[in-house]
Amino acid sequence: MDRIDRNILSALGRDGRLSMSELAAKVGLSKTPVQARVKRLEKDGYIRGYRAIIDRERMGEGHVAFVQVKLSDTRSAALDAFNRAVQGVSEIEQCHMMASSFDYLLKVRTTDIAAYRRVLGERISALPHVAQTSTFVAMETVKDR
Repeated sequence: MDRIDRNILSALGRDGRLSMSELAAKVGLSKTPVQARVKRLEKDGYIRGYRAIIDRERMGEGHVAFVQVKLSDTRSAALDAFNRAVQGVSEIEQCHMMASSFDYLLKVRTTDIAAYRRVLGERISALPHVAQTSTFVAMETVKDR
């Protein structure tokens, strides 16, 4: 990976809809070498996909909570079971395993606090090996890449 590859990744990270011609102009190459580099970056896993950034507020999903989760068991099988189960909860937008006094940090998005309470009580608390949760409600999103 060289400076041009990094510039390609940076430009696509800001705007994944750039045409190859626009991207080529931004990084100072012609279209054909840029296309080859993008294909290689995709194949090598540096570019994992492209997606639209949705305005969740406008979609009625403006309530964001961060949930610390402690598990009752942290052996590999328990972690694997939790990791698989988290994939099935659509309200969990992000899940991070932590090196902390708790095991996971979840970003949960719902319509409002009542919906969050239902998700916490019926879905998150029912995930495999969940022993304890602590919730932090976001009042405002200041930066969201």
